Amino acid sequence: MSKICKDGFDREYVKEQREVYGIAYTQNALSGRWKYLILWFLKPTERRYSEIKAFLRNISQGSLTKQLRELEADGLISRKVYPEVPPRVEYSLTSKGEQLIPIIDLMEEFGKKFGDKFD
Repeated sequence: MSKICKDGFDREYVKEQREVYGIAYTQNALSGRWKYLILWFLKPTERRYSEIKAFLRNISQGSLTKQLRELEADGLISRKVYPEVPPRVEYSLTSKGEQLIPIIDLMEEFGKKFGDKFD
């Protein structure tokens, strides 16, 4: 399989295998250990950076910042900075990000059904 850096496939492969490209594009947008959980956490409402950090207790500040920047660059979340001192920043899903929620909900259901049970 031929590769390019951004989405994983060269143009010719995309033309020949459009269905596979769709899967690869989605996987590329969600690649990263924490992105699924960040999107799931933003599902009901916008969140501040500190709320996301508290939710993902084991994530480093650098990793969280990187994941948030990638999600924003891919158009899945938006970042709103309020002109206050100290500055307040809130993250929320974009309409494109909201389109991924049914996939994440299915992942949640699959995990509940087949994952280890906790008492």
